[in-house]
Amino acid sequence: MVPIELTKRIDLLDYLRGFALLGIILVNILPLLAVTKPEPHSLDEAYWRFLYLFVEGRFYTIFTFLFGIGLYMFITRALAKGKNGYILFLRRLLVLFIFGLIHVKFHPGEALTVYAISGLILLPFYKVHRRINLVFSIAMLITISILSVKIFMVIPLMLLGITAGQYRVFEGIARHLKKVAMFTILMLLLSIIGLSYQYQHAPQIVGTATMAEIQPFFAIGVTIGPIVSAFYVGAFILLVQRPFIQKLLAPLKSYGRMAFTNYVTQTALILLIGRILPVFHPLTSLYLCLAIYVIQLMFSMIWLRFFKFGPLEWLWRALTYWELPPLLNKR
Repeated sequence: MVPIELTKRIDLLDYLRGFALLGIILVNILPLLAVTKPEPHSLDEAYWRFLYLFVEGRFYTIFTFLFGIGLYMFITRALAKGKNGYILFLRRLLVLFIFGLIHVKFHPGEALTVYAISGLILLPFYKVHRRINLVFSIAMLITISILSVKIFMVIPLMLLGITAGQYRVFEGIARHLKKVAMFTILMLLLSIIGLSYQYQHAPQIVGTATMAEIQPFFAIGVTIGPIVSAFYVGAFILLVQRPFIQKLLAPLKSYGRMAFTNYVTQTALILLIGRILPVFHPLTSLYLCLAIYVIQLMFSMIWLRFFKFGPLEWLWRALTYWELPPLLNKR
């Protein structure tokens, strides 16, 4: 199998996008279906703690970081082709913002509009030296994490992604697996410390806990989120280097290639199935997510056997370039 970083499209990024989407839906489904608080000492309560320890604030962090990498790669490749990458990217952000305005009517608090605005703010940083971007993004991320202001973490996470693109981290990852392993071990140790501390602040009975009692638990989760996310990314990179794992997770790569389509249709499927089968408990929401996984993973694989882009990816590209890109695969 061709090494991941040598393919025309960096497959590792698609694997990571798919991985991030798997976690995002587990959290997004709760407010969309107004899932009730769990009963005391139940499996629902255990699952709730699991979500807010290992999922909430972990996967959107990865997805935001990857968006920053995508920002850098889009402009760089457009400029390399002799096109005005900045104008094209501004159009791309405008289209994303419009999609977000539509999506937010069905999914309050969704991320597309936030990503579009953040991308516009960070566009000038494309030309800033990578060392400055690295220092600034890490310093800002640490500060905002300590303050536990989740919404503002989008900016430093996206800037960190731009910096990773400048350093071409994912284009030569196979040559630096020892460094990746050391980084992953360090993040694992920090994650264990952070999660242990967060768990100590978990409410004993979730269903009767007030927001004031739950807030410290949430705040600590936001603070340690980037560390846990970094461990997930490092572990996943090491795992997916094996050809057997690449083949096993091939559906996840297709899922990530159609990340825009799958993110939006997650909302549609949740609301549709939620109307047919009312969801009231956290564990029931998990079962619904598993069903959506199967539907979307199968659809993504089948669709990409015949088409070059996902449906919304194709539309996004067409509106960005003001031309209709070829959709059918020639194979």
